[in-house]
Amino acid sequence: MKLIFKKDDLLNGINIVLKAVSSKTTMPILECILIDASSDKIKLTANDMELGIETITEGIIDERGKIALDAKLLSEIIRKLSGGDAPITIEADNFFNTTITCESSVFHIQGKDGEEFSYLPYIEKDHYIGISQFTLKEVIRQTLFSISVNDSNKMMTGELFQVTDDQLKVVSLDGHRMSIRKITLKDHYQDIKVIVPGKTLSEISKILNGDNESEVLIFFSKNHILFEFDNTIVVSRLIDGEYFRIEQMLSSDYETKVTINKREFLDNIDRASIFIRENDKKPIILNITDSLMELKMNSSFGSMNSEVAIQKTGRDIMIGFNPKFLMDALRIIDDEEIDLYMMNPKSPCFIKDQDENYIYLILPVNFNAAAI
Repeated sequence: MKLIFKKDDLLNGINIVLKAVSSKTTMPILECILIDASSDKIKLTANDMELGIETITEGIIDERGKIALDAKLLSEIIRKLSGGDAPITIEADNFFNTTITCESSVFHIQGKDGEEFSYLPYIEKDHYIGISQFTLKEVIRQTLFSISVNDSNKMMTGELFQVTDDQLKVVSLDGHRMSIRKITLKDHYQDIKVIVPGKTLSEISKILNGDNESEVLIFFSKNHILFEFDNTIVVSRLIDGEYFRIEQMLSSDYETKVTINKREFLDNIDRASIFIRENDKKPIILNITDSLMELKMNSSFGSMNSEVAIQKTGRDIMIGFNPKFLMDALRIIDDEEIDLYMMNPKSPCFIKDQDENYIYLILPVNFNAAAI
């Protein structure tokens, strides 16, 4: 095998598939990137058996072939080669001895038989949806923050993707909060309901260019989901099981509705969080009266009181929240003004727009009113 690349093309391809290289495995082949030039295209592939990525990379094929090279080693070699237009040549013989050459730099590494590599699973392309790269990237950004990183409940480490006719609903929750985004698709599709691992969505978000004109095709099978965009394919196992009954967690009832400037609200919470250290669970207290929200923070490091003008309907309320959970939700909402819906100090707060294109549910925190 003999291949010739431009550095930027090769490095870009490596960086894309590197996200699916296994970091903890007893199978050395899963620590490799497969370079497959057995046809008229050069494909780079990585697969950790849960997530697999394949991308087509620009290059010249002098001699066809395939080989698996240690991903970390290959990445570091290519990254540290001099830039510019100097070509990079990768040659491998029948014994998998591999030579990487760029100008006066020559590296010799040992490869593995490409036939031993675990190829990506085949996915029937019957059930699918189309969505722009921009929209998918935004939906991931607006929901991924509220998944759980704890594996004790597998469902909470993924996101629900539910397609109903021309609507895509994406849901994530971690036991303390929930995020819901609804997207209207351009076409009508078959109903689909799957749970996608958060890791998969995180890695895809890093690869997407965010272009509104570029489309992502998402294919669904019983056990896998496939994302196809540009010259890249991402295949992931789905999380098996029945997702939480989120409809039971949602309510349209409220005793207090507050309309507030999002930026002003966020800035005040951000200032209050100065007094919180890691693992400190001090809540921020919202004391809501007719036209005013008073924000209070008390910790061993100090305290802060501030006031924000609001529009309120319903009852006065004093309620406490984990300030991080409020800030996470506020940072990804683009609206200038937001609406908060509350029932009582022990019931969830809902932040949502009028059409419910986004809904953020945040559980309150118990606090001692006498200590405020």
